[in-house]
Amino acid sequence: MNKLTPAELALLPKLDRIELITVRLPFVQPFATSVHSWAVKEALLLRIESGGVVGWGECVADPDPYYSYETTQTARHIFKDFLLPQVEAGISFAELGERLRPVRGHGMAKAMLENALLDLVARQRGVPLHELLGWPGRRIQSGISIGIKDSIPELLSAVEEALRRPYHRIKVKIMRGKDVAWLRALRAEFPQIALMADANGDYRIEDAPLLRELDAFNLTMIEQPLSYSDIVQHAALQRELATPLCLDESIHDLDDARAALSLDACRIINIKQGRVGGLLESLRIAAFCHERGVGVWSGGMDETGIGRAFNLHLQAAAGFTLPGDTSETSRYFAEDIVAPGVVLADDGFIEMPTGPGIGVQVLEDRVKRYELERERLS
Repeated sequence: MNKLTPAELALLPKLDRIELITVRLPFVQPFATSVHSWAVKEALLLRIESGGVVGWGECVADPDPYYSYETTQTARHIFKDFLLPQVEAGISFAELGERLRPVRGHGMAKAMLENALLDLVARQRGVPLHELLGWPGRRIQSGISIGIKDSIPELLSAVEEALRRPYHRIKVKIMRGKDVAWLRALRAEFPQIALMADANGDYRIEDAPLLRELDAFNLTMIEQPLSYSDIVQHAALQRELATPLCLDESIHDLDDARAALSLDACRIINIKQGRVGGLLESLRIAAFCHERGVGVWSGGMDETGIGRAFNLHLQAAAGFTLPGDTSETSRYFAEDIVAPGVVLADDGFIEMPTGPGIGVQVLEDRVKRYELERERLS
């Protein structure tokens, strides 16, 4: 049995107040993938209080099932009826994890609960979240994810703007019909940038000849080209390509990561902490990959400033060697619900939030301004 970390050994406090809050923040501009386009961020938040100290969690699920079978409504149901009853003052995070194990899947609901509790405990101890997790803070590399555009000139313009900030890594969404020609134009215009393509599962193994054409563009990686539920066919595809594959939606926990690497289904893994069940499972996956020399990075889910702060603290861990999907707040929201927001320094790095817990102040007046629903639980 692996030695438990200090965070896993930390004990849960008695909760005095528990609230589920749904907020809806308009995006500055719609964000489109090969699957769907979103104009607003509807987020389910968890607010917990103990002894006057407040901790926050954010569920990364959407209100619709286009990215995942989990939605804000399924997360609400699973949290209330199956996860919250397992929370008990005085048990450790490791014990809570064992209690939640019989609940199959629903990593996004689990992450919301675990993260809120970690934030609360760190705030009670007066330490930054990354310190509770066992890592010193550091400046974080930035990355941007650019959604599907209507035309190649529009895509080139979006990338040019991102490079002026300057982001360390550019990711562009691709789909059938918006792939080879679009990446060729990007490479011709920007021959030296760190560039990757994200397909969100839009291709099939029969598309291997087309995907082989992407080898010509010196991509850092191709992210999730095939089905979300597949690992075996990604292994077959990786043998056909020189470009490293990165698995995202196929990885739900450490066991999936083990399977993917044992089959050489990918050479890079995108860890979305909200998808894999929270920060603690994310750290297990990152440590496993780090031991095997496999690069990992932190994916984003267009989170509010609450979820974005969790992602920053996660990236302080040693295994996160590649720039993640952490972008400036202003790219998504004209007004966020936390302060300070994410801002890039002149060299493109992001400063780690300071202060206890996730290190940002949740502006509860703004939460109420964008609030759709609030439910107090016992």
